[in-house]
Amino acid sequence: MRRIWMAVTAVFFALPSTAAELGDDGLHKADWMRDTFKDLREDLGEANAEGKRLALIMEQRGCIYCTKMHKEVYPREEVSSYIRDNFFVVQLNLHGDTEVTDFDGEVLTEKAAARKWGLLFTPSILFMPEEVEDSQSAQAAAVAVMPGAFGVGTTLDMFTWVNEKRYELDSDEDFQRYHARRIQERQDGTTD
Repeated sequence: MRRIWMAVTAVFFALPSTAAELGDDGLHKADWMRDTFKDLREDLGEANAEGKRLALIMEQRGCIYCTKMHKEVYPREEVSSYIRDNFFVVQLNLHGDTEVTDFDGEVLTEKAAARKWGLLFTPSILFMPEEVEDSQSAQAAAVAVMPGAFGVGTTLDMFTWVNEKRYELDSDEDFQRYHARRIQERQDGTTD
């Protein structure tokens, strides 16, 4: 009986928690996403004040890969709690008309920002440094970009790699090498 209870408990904790609801704009709304005026310099200031990293997530209505992330990856407690605790996430709509003020001061719609930043795929996440020069756009300032949908391990490793500022280390361990090492350390037989 004890083994059955342990197996049921293990399955329960392995399942993702509730997926994000769809907003009026057709985008998934996770509880760790911030509703801001989309002035990126202000958002960066708020993120820094909270001791968090700013991340910009570009999504679109009907995106099957966004849905995959919001149903299978982001609801996992280890992912959602890590993002909630360490990141200030601003969601943008690939086809949206809401105004965004880029770090360089240019005011443009979300869809124009996506074109300016060269974002073609959704979801795409731009990870920002704590300081951005006045002349830089979000795309130019980003310390990392995560284009597309990935599994739990890859997603958590990318958020961790950015949060720990591993991109600043003077070593040969870029993200792919870091991720490969983390896969080996997890030793769970998965490649993600």
